[in-house]
Amino acid sequence: MNLKRSLIALTLMSALAACSDGDDGAQGPAGTPGQNGTPGQDGAPGKNLPRDLNIEVVGRFNTGIYGKSAAEIVQFHTTSKSAFAINAADNQIEVISLASLPVTAVGNPITDNSLSSTAFTFPATVSVKNSSGVDINLNLGEANSIAIYQDLLAIAVAGQEKTATGAVLFYTLDGTGQGTFVKAVAAGALPDMLTFTPDGSMVLVANEGEPDTDYILDPEGSISVISLTGGTPADVAGEINLTTDIRFSSDLLDSEDYDTDAKRRALLSTAGVKFAGPAGTTVAQDLEPEYISVAADSKTAYVSLQEANAIGILDLTDMTIEIKALGFKDWSQHTLDFSNEDEVASFRTLPNVYGMYQPDSIAAYSWNGATFILSANEGDSRDWDAYSEDIRVEDVVDPDELNLTLSTELQTLYDETGGKDGLGRLKITSALLDADNDGIVDKLYAYGGRSFSIWDQNINQVFDSGDDFGRISAAVLGNNFNSAHTENKGDNRSDDKGGEPEAIDVGMIEGRTYAFIGQERSGDLFIYDVTNPFQAAFVAHYNNRNFDADFELDDDLDNPCDEAEGMDCSDVPNAGDLGPESIKFISADNSPNGNPLLLIGNEISGSVTVYQVTEK
Repeated sequence: MNLKRSLIALTLMSALAACSDGDDGAQGPAGTPGQNGTPGQDGAPGKNLPRDLNIEVVGRFNTGIYGKSAAEIVQFHTTSKSAFAINAADNQIEVISLASLPVTAVGNPITDNSLSSTAFTFPATVSVKNSSGVDINLNLGEANSIAIYQDLLAIAVAGQEKTATGAVLFYTLDGTGQGTFVKAVAAGALPDMLTFTPDGSMVLVANEGEPDTDYILDPEGSISVISLTGGTPADVAGEINLTTDIRFSSDLLDSEDYDTDAKRRALLSTAGVKFAGPAGTTVAQDLEPEYISVAADSKTAYVSLQEANAIGILDLTDMTIEIKALGFKDWSQHTLDFSNEDEVASFRTLPNVYGMYQPDSIAAYSWNGATFILSANEGDSRDWDAYSEDIRVEDVVDPDELNLTLSTELQTLYDETGGKDGLGRLKITSALLDADNDGIVDKLYAYGGRSFSIWDQNINQVFDSGDDFGRISAAVLGNNFNSAHTENKGDNRSDDKGGEPEAIDVGMIEGRTYAFIGQERSGDLFIYDVTNPFQAAFVAHYNNRNFDADFELDDDLDNPCDEAEGMDCSDVPNAGDLGPESIKFISADNSPNGNPLLLIGNEISGSVTVYQVTEK
């Protein structure tokens, strides 16, 4: 049987091996097409640029103290969900809980007082170590600035006399925002602002070094650098001075070209840095560091030198500074209201009149891996009893004042704008008059840019908002625009820096980067999309102020509401927010109510206002 099976298998295999493959047959006809599948869902509609934003007040805290900087610099502590605000009137910090912050707007944003605070106090005397490691006691004055990194709070406090050494006080914060004292570190004279680097490795302090009003004492400006190791601050701060630590990056210069104060002053003046002070002062005495912002890599920082119309680039590795002049704004290319006499919004160009940008607050952010700096171009003068650069255009030609001659072009402009009631009202610096000393004034330089700007990491300007602020504010507020923050009187700041852009911060909402700018005098909040710094665009305007309220106060008085001086603060509680001094952006990820927020400290009304900013 097995033999038979084997023979059959062998026969079959031989037959198959003898066969060869035939040609393929013709292709058959195509089959009937199948049915279309079910259509997919439509994608989300695209969003126009710039995107519309919804701005709502969702909380407000009021100290009830007016004209005394009772709500000045604001910060946010994520762990305790609290806003921190300096109350200079009581020399304490208000800790304002935002834990129950709603997502709906308050009923009346002007008078709302839905938030409350707990006082955070600090000592009047602290022990610090001097450069030799010896303990010394410092008597302290007012707190000027606060900064928070994770659960570490830093407070910049001036000396009892502003020309004396100040200090930075460090506290660890708990889940309720209460602090435990860590140590105090000596800083320079008048530590006016401080900030942590993004990596938390350093605290940088802008020591403004203002003179006393009689110029008997005039300390140097400087930058203190306090290192942190594991969250613990060093006992002694490092320093970037404004003398031997100044550098010039041009390959055309050698170190010998700027190894004396006279050489440094000459180079900086030629570059456009403005110096204003009595004869005999040094570069470091004339330069007054105002505000610091740090690049994302924590290796480079930027400091505004407001009165000098400059920004300094700080190298935090080499501990040096390079000072860059900001140039001037040509008011023949933009319009402005320059007189407060007509009490109406009236704009025109002014040939041969220029603005010094002179930023107060600055903020850094990144685009395409590069750092850009936003500046709020407020403007400021050096105005003391023993020296003042502050004059009006009418003083230039007044025989009893400067008794100079305007150029033919400027005289024509002076006459056609109304003389002393027109261009004559504009406040300008005397430090840049008649550069060639021929007795003829060819150009006039006013304080501030009445704008915000964007600068690249080399301090080249890539954007300026031009005359937007004045025109937008006038269009919305009418004749209330350019009002002071001490009374509702429209147009009364047009001769003197306009609305004064004071505060600025930057933050991201739904993937877009925005700049938030507050005007100190008129109270305007402007929002710009700055995602691409070369294509910045206006987005929104808001003003939380009641211009129908009838009040007047004077923040130069010991009692700003002194009725004996003709002041009347009875209606200030109904006036809304007066004198925005600082802005802090809180991202949605860190927000107590889950939405992006702005904290704004208003120094004249003594209020802290919480805005919710979302896409419409």
